Amino acid sequence: MNEVELISACRQGSVRAQKLLYERFAGLMLTVCLRYLRQRADAEEAMLTGFVKVFRALEQYRHEGSFEGWIRRIMVNEALGQLRRKEPLHLAIDDMVTDVPSTQATAESDMAAADLMQLLSELPAGYRTVFNLYAIEGYTHPEIAEMLGISEGTSKSQLSKARAMLQRRLEAASASAHPTTSTTPHHATGRY
Repeated sequence: MNEVELISACRQGSVRAQKLLYERFAGLMLTVCLRYLRQRADAEEAMLTGFVKVFRALEQYRHEGSFEGWIRRIMVNEALGQLRRKEPLHLAIDDMVTDVPSTQATAESDMAAADLMQLLSELPAGYRTVFNLYAIEGYTHPEIAEMLGISEGTSKSQLSKARAMLQRRLEAASASAHPTTSTTPHHATGRY
């Protein structure tokens, strides 16, 4: 069943189609929720609640942009709501805007995705949230500021601090994994 047929069948109330849609996107959407929420149970709860919202709002999807992106936005919003309930961001976001110098990412290119996810999960909630929204989801600082109820400067500051902390942790992980290797930096690409 292609995506258009699947959406149509879900809109008509087909339980089989809903199950297929869930199975097609659940793994990816759980990963999205896990980037924001430290506890797997919280991420699973956000994902399940997000899917309930997906099925309820399916009539609103207008086939403009990717369907996966539409679902992802719902999941991000649900994860942010769950995060606000579990870890109030106003306590985790440092409002002091400081100039933290940007650093080049120098992670080893063979670092496993699971290791990077672990490093991200260890960031303070404010840093982790802004980093995910900006670097992974592609939101702009004005959008992040509106979503989180913070200033653009605070969003930029949180991103800089998250980058600096990740950089230090990547360097430490790289040093402990390869204690006798050369110190020549390997530059990662991406939106950092």
